[in-house]
Amino acid sequence: MTRALSHGDPLEGLPSRARIAELILSSRPPLDTYVGWQHYRTHCGLLVPAPTISPRQWSMLPESRQYDYDLYRELTNANLPLQDTPMHDKVGKLIRRRLSSNTRKKDDPTRAGVMISGWGNYGKTASVCSAGAVFEEQWLALHRCLNPAALPGARDLHAPVVYVSTPVTATPKSLCASILGFFRAPTRKSATLPELVRLVADSLHDHGVKALILDDISRLRMHRADDQDVLDLMRAFMSLDVTLILTGVNIPGIGLLREAMWNKTTRQWELPPLESTRIHGLEITQTEHRFDLIEIDRFRYVTPKQIGVFVDHLTGIEQHLRLLNAKVGMLTGGTMPEYLMRRTGGVIGLLGRLLEDGAHEAIGGKELIDESLLDEIVLRRDGPEQAPDEPVIPTDPPSAAKPPQQTKSTRPRNTTFDDHGPASATGR
Repeated sequence: MTRALSHGDPLEGLPSRARIAELILSSRPPLDTYVGWQHYRTHCGLLVPAPTISPRQWSMLPESRQYDYDLYRELTNANLPLQDTPMHDKVGKLIRRRLSSNTRKKDDPTRAGVMISGWGNYGKTASVCSAGAVFEEQWLALHRCLNPAALPGARDLHAPVVYVSTPVTATPKSLCASILGFFRAPTRKSATLPELVRLVADSLHDHGVKALILDDISRLRMHRADDQDVLDLMRAFMSLDVTLILTGVNIPGIGLLREAMWNKTTRQWELPPLESTRIHGLEITQTEHRFDLIEIDRFRYVTPKQIGVFVDHLTGIEQHLRLLNAKVGMLTGGTMPEYLMRRTGGVIGLLGRLLEDGAHEAIGGKELIDESLLDEIVLRRDGPEQAPDEPVIPTDPPSAAKPPQQTKSTRPRNTTFDDHGPASATGR
């Protein structure tokens, strides 16, 4: 990783200080807008890493160029690339298959959707957005960046993919406003719900939307009437030739697919029978029928295949980091893989944050990541500690405290008038 260049400028291709400052200070538009989504789609993964140089080459640079290089490699280390992990590939494969099938349907009035569930820092949003961006690139190339359903003379934006975050206090009106806000479409405050639904339907059609990503769907709680209405509205959108892609934390546990339980033996979510089954004979709800659910997992460290996948991921990070004393095997040699698995539990977001912080601390110091350096970084992990070979099982909701039961009196019963039956003739 730190091989020296035999000739030429070791920092050839390094941007100027003004360009580096522009990269650091530039802000990304909100992702839940058309401008923000297009910025993400066109800029994702385009950051060129800082060149790799040796400590000797760095010491020979002018002080101003040393500062420029250190600034740029801080930017490099803080932007770890999205790698092809089994979890990421699983999400991308399902989304590609569902979108490919739905966009070719002609007579089916309802489009099946996708749900991506997982715990915090598991990479749900990154995987879904990446798959959505790939689909949009392919769709635009197929239609030469033109909307095949556009009306003659219309100049509507062509937006095959729409990304919206579920409102914190979700209502059917607030959800419609969020979708319309993606296009910055004007709305009247006095607009009724039917008017907003019609505006959303027209916007999705006019802009050629094929995929609607609704993030943070776990904000819905099925014990609230408004949230139930929001779920009904989402199902209504599925009849608009749009594929719904919902992402959230613990989707099976929030009631969207009924309260599910994790089966340790089969390592799958199991849905208990509905109460209505006994009365109406209904076995599965509409939501379960219309959506495919994927549970994003974390890295495991039990079988040789799982260990190899985790080490390969560390190799990708190792090749991206820019530290002067870095060497091959910095993250994959010795006991470092086991240490990183123990510290992060295999959660991809926690792993990235730990190594980003470690690289930041190493610049100007060790210029190398090791266990002693990472020991000084406090990493907060949600939930109790779990062994790497145990499945991630959601914490059971706290049961309502039962009122203390009153104990009956323990005074012995009076047996004076009890009839014990006739005495035996034999005295036995």
